[in-house]
Amino acid sequence: MIPFVRDFEFEYGRRDQVSPLIQRVIANNPGPFTFTGTGTYIVGRDAPGAGVAVIDPGPMDETHLDALLGAVEGRRVTHVLVTHTHRDHAPLARPFAQRTGAPILAMRPPARQTHASGGLDEDEDEAFAPDVILTGGERIEGDGWSMTALATPGHASNHMAFALEEENALFCGDHVMGWSTTVVAPPDGDMADYMASLDVVITAGFDTLWPTHGAPVTQPAAFLAAYRTHRLEREAQVAARLAAGDRTIAEMVPKLYAAVDQRLWPAASLSVWAHLIKLVKEGRATTDGEPTLTATYGA
Repeated sequence: MIPFVRDFEFEYGRRDQVSPLIQRVIANNPGPFTFTGTGTYIVGRDAPGAGVAVIDPGPMDETHLDALLGAVEGRRVTHVLVTHTHRDHAPLARPFAQRTGAPILAMRPPARQTHASGGLDEDEDEAFAPDVILTGGERIEGDGWSMTALATPGHASNHMAFALEEENALFCGDHVMGWSTTVVAPPDGDMADYMASLDVVITAGFDTLWPTHGAPVTQPAAFLAAYRTHRLEREAQVAARLAAGDRTIAEMVPKLYAAVDQRLWPAASLSVWAHLIKLVKEGRATTDGEPTLTATYGA
């Protein structure tokens, strides 16, 4: 079982000091894919004139914008970092950057035809355009802090995490979440990429993970091992349904997710689809053409 962390103390719009170099302000956009809402992180010293970085400004929300501006008042925002371009993370980046004069750094937005599907809250911010395009490995330095960009595709093709060297911590966006497993929704989400990225994070040996939604993961080794095991078990379950004679995702989901609220089955269908795409790529499953959401599959 994954040791999820679902309880933590917060108040919308309040600036909380959550570690020596990290503050967090949570937007009031709770939902089935955002948990309690988007947590925007401020990295740097809490001192007049200190330079800070802000990670994932969040959704287009004037109240949250005002809260962020108040949270950084008296300090200099030197970087606005965005983990990926889903609309619960990226839209407020440009208005916030314009008000603070800081550049936006992120991976290149995905091609428009590869956006996530299914009408989830995972849709793209169509207008997003970073000032500086990251590819992974870039070092970002500020006033008493330093971060390295870590490419973590899978949840989104342009997902980027940021490693804070002084605290051996990772701002992991939606790549890993303490309250739930991460949605991997094709065609932009890719399960093979996700598993490879998860192995990268496991190998790095961080002391703390700071997801954009929910509480931090303070025992990453055990948590990530369980996270990885869960994905492999789900993959094995999908393969077993194929072996049992199921041929479509619509047949598999009611059996694989019988204990899950049926309102979440559309998202579950996307997860099964992601696993099937991976199995087809690896030659462990077949399909009658492209591995689409409505395709016929075989063992």
